[in-house]
Amino acid sequence: MTQPAGGAAPASPATADRASWLPLIVVVLTQVQASFAVNALTVSMAGITTDLDTPATSVGTAITAGTFAMAAFILLGAKIGARFGTRGVFQIAVAIHAAAMAAVALSASPAMLFIAQASSGAVIALIAPALTVFIATNYHGERQGKAIGLLAAAIPLAGVLALLIAGWFAETIGWRWSFALMVALGVVNLLLSFGVRKVPAQPDLKIDWTGALLAATAIILLSFGFSGLNSWGVWDATDQAPFDVIGISPAPILIVLGLVLGQVFFLWVSRRQRAHRSRIFDLRVLATSSELAVTACMSIMLFVGTAANFLIPLYMQVVQGLSGIQTSFSIIPYTISIFLASTFVAYLYNRFPPRVLASVGFVVVASALTLIAFTIRGDWGQAFIVIGLVLLGVGQGSIVALVFNTLLSAAPKELAGDVGAWRGLVHNLSGSVGIAVASAFAVGILASTLATAAADHPEISDQLISEVRISEADFLTNPQLEDVLADTSASEAEVAAAIAINEDARLRSLQVSLLGLALLALLAIVPATRMPGRIAGELPAKLEPDDPDDIDETVPLNPAATPTEEQA
Repeated sequence: MTQPAGGAAPASPATADRASWLPLIVVVLTQVQASFAVNALTVSMAGITTDLDTPATSVGTAITAGTFAMAAFILLGAKIGARFGTRGVFQIAVAIHAAAMAAVALSASPAMLFIAQASSGAVIALIAPALTVFIATNYHGERQGKAIGLLAAAIPLAGVLALLIAGWFAETIGWRWSFALMVALGVVNLLLSFGVRKVPAQPDLKIDWTGALLAATAIILLSFGFSGLNSWGVWDATDQAPFDVIGISPAPILIVLGLVLGQVFFLWVSRRQRAHRSRIFDLRVLATSSELAVTACMSIMLFVGTAANFLIPLYMQVVQGLSGIQTSFSIIPYTISIFLASTFVAYLYNRFPPRVLASVGFVVVASALTLIAFTIRGDWGQAFIVIGLVLLGVGQGSIVALVFNTLLSAAPKELAGDVGAWRGLVHNLSGSVGIAVASAFAVGILASTLATAAADHPEISDQLISEVRISEADFLTNPQLEDVLADTSASEAEVAAAIAINEDARLRSLQVSLLGLALLALLAIVPATRMPGRIAGELPAKLEPDDPDDIDETVPLNPAATPTEEQA
């Protein structure tokens, strides 16, 4: 329904409610649709490996493919939406994503699963910026901040739903039905989106395709490099590495190439910005130390959060021996607390500056990780562990929602689209790096602890140590370790000693890794104190300027953010 121009009559309460709730429903449900798949793949791993006769690493590769595709094209996705019309591009992307979910549900091979998941990740790069645009064009003032909080909360909400629904489906009617459900949700979102206000296309907007290609290539190199640290080797190439350079693992090589290409990207964008030409990303989003501090806080929190979200389920399944569905239910307090904190932290924006909220949040995260590290034993259900999980979720959810709002408020209002794309890029890249580095670090601590303990143990012979490649150790359950030792000359006494050493090393490596994350969270207080002042601005209705140089840089979304350089 359209309203006449000029002094239109006030809408009726019913019409106002529809105008208020429908865009938010579309935003939240679409974010759930986009985030559900990754969590569902993780929960459904056992069923997928059986049905497709493939190792679990293939499922992990499919998950990684979707994440990398989204991160690689997120900067381009924001520009395409603005250039051709946000709602139309969004609808096409939602339809393609639903089709990709159908392909996942019908997958008959690991290759089909990989292609479908990669396709879904690529179109999420079009969906994610559109959600920010829908909020900008439909909500204002305090309600806009709360809507952004709900957008951030939709990600953990999708995690909770995936744990419950996908876990139940995997144990009952089959894992494929989880993705069939996402097809149905995609149809619902597509139909509902026709009721969202149409955002005009910007045909005068120019797209920097070279910059987009540089960014995508750099991100892909970095992502594959970091994800290969554990399996391919941090320096020396392992047998699992696809190739090596004079014995050096491809992982550090890809990371260095990605960093170099990333620097080339920023030089390219900087040159085009000085020449007043179109660019894929506007560097004024990161023009001040305050904005860089917000990005640093965002990166550290996502790194710490995803790393913890990897280590905790790993411990539950390997050490506790819990099944996938049992693990899912065990971490529900953590996931729900993220959802609630992301939703309600907006109510504190008018009471406390972002620097205070962020600093307190990082202290809570560090305290929670320390509590978990010192209290984990053999029973995951003990009260202190649950308290630690809840505190971790509260801190993580609050910070993730806060930093996005703060970065939006500090940038010039016409660059809100670039801020949204930057947030998506940092979110995915920091998350994938967090998992990769945490995995490599934990395995490194495990191997070091095993080597030292085995050498010092009186019942472990030098012959057994020479038969077992401790340098390539990984987290194994006791039965898995027994199977490995069955192919060696280990006696019963040596097997018993090895199991005891392995149990202690697994626990120690997890504790050290969690404490390392806690220290990193405390270090994040330094950039947190450099964050801007109060959040008081709002997103403009038009997030991408036709002319990137027609910007009033003196008018940020949050005028209160400007003087914080002197206040800090």
